[in-house]
Amino acid sequence: MFLSDFDYELPPELIAQHPASRRDASRLLTLDRSSGAIGEATVASIAAQFLPGDLLVLNDTRVIPARLHGHKESGGAVEIFLVRRVAGEPECWSCLIKASKSPKSGCRVVLPGGVTATVLERDGGDWRVLFEGSDDFMAWLERTGSMPLPPYIKRAPEGEDLERYQTVFAREKGAVAAPTAGLHFTPAILDEIRGRGVEIVSVTLHVGLGTFMPIRVEDLSEHTMHRELYRIPQETAAAIRRTKERGGRVVALGTTSLRALEHAAASGEVAAGEREADIFILPGYRFRVVDALITNFHLPKSTLFMLVCAFAGKEVMLEAYREAVSRRFRFFSYGDAMFIG
Repeated sequence: MFLSDFDYELPPELIAQHPASRRDASRLLTLDRSSGAIGEATVASIAAQFLPGDLLVLNDTRVIPARLHGHKESGGAVEIFLVRRVAGEPECWSCLIKASKSPKSGCRVVLPGGVTATVLERDGGDWRVLFEGSDDFMAWLERTGSMPLPPYIKRAPEGEDLERYQTVFAREKGAVAAPTAGLHFTPAILDEIRGRGVEIVSVTLHVGLGTFMPIRVEDLSEHTMHRELYRIPQETAAAIRRTKERGGRVVALGTTSLRALEHAAASGEVAAGEREADIFILPGYRFRVVDALITNFHLPKSTLFMLVCAFAGKEVMLEAYREAVSRRFRFFSYGDAMFIG
């Protein structure tokens, strides 16, 4: 398969630059992947898409203010973007670094609040960076960093983003991008879904920059995915087993939840525990866990658009996106949503 196979036309004005007036005010495109039938509803009425006995799996990751500004000891300005925590290392992160000159191993960056960042070594295309000088790194980060809005939002972060670029169920700090399908959900919607006889459980997948990084090869067999840390609780794995046994559907809230579940089921059944996902889902992939998906609209030629094409069928999904464009749906992180069943 080739990158050009996953392109579509998107008018730039359909890329949402701000969230809707309310979380549940977004529109909802419904897609029956077996028939290709397309419908329209609202996120406020999304509970009607669920059946008794379904299981909703959400991602409880919390976006951290991952963008930091400091200066080299020699005086040059530096921007550090946290990508992911290095497993097993105290306050060591894989980072992107922007400076007038590329940093070298051993370079020290002075940050606000008496914190220093020491550049250690290359970590693939990123840098491994050690942060020192803070008793509570996450608390310091909350005070110092800025919210990492996606590159297609052409404005600086504003006050509304502190709340709206975070789900209402965000708990586990570590993502550098939001699991955006979950941004639409409110406590009232979750209560209404439960009221229909649906169990709700969580996974944690810390969304990384791979969500936004463009694919730089035409032959998709040559693409390497970024790794993302995730955790599947025992109770979530058990709930999935119960749901499958009774014939219910596992509904993933967002592609992040789906990637965690499918990676954890590589051996056939969802295994609890903590791992790093590097799963690249393309058409032809056999889904082991997820039966229905709630998702936003994704960038042309992106790994996430390829994932939804794998889930619903490429031609079915391309037609759904053409329909979404013609109906003037709003796209990407702050845009509208889809329910694919």
